Amino acid sequence: MASANPLSKIIILAGFLAAGFLLIILSCALFNNWYPLLVVGVFLMAPLPNAICERYQSDDFMSENSGSGAVDFGRYITGFFVVTGLALPVALAHARIIGAAAMLMSIAGGLLVYGTIITFTLFFQISDEF
Repeated sequence: MASANPLSKIIILAGFLAAGFLLIILSCALFNNWYPLLVVGVFLMAPLPNAICERYQSDDFMSENSGSGAVDFGRYITGFFVVTGLALPVALAHARIIGAAAMLMSIAGGLLVYGTIITFTLFFQISDEF
């Protein structure tokens, strides 16, 4: 199966990213409450610990220890940010600061933003395999 053109991949990912931002901004603007906008910052920061800590992964194929403490710590912090991004709208809705519709739109938009960032890094990751 032939691979898709990189430009078409970028255009499709940009559409999903715009849809995610649109959902988050609409969850704020429709209900005149800007607290769900905090989700954008959390989901934009989520892939950073993984990207930073992946640099410390050992490339020694003969070693028995396949993991590294820095890589595991990066994955842990990334998971913390993702769970925070999902739980923040739920906590705001539970405290009746935002409504249920704003919560659902904020969670869906945040997942679209985070999924787009992860998909972009997977599509355009340079592999050393030959």
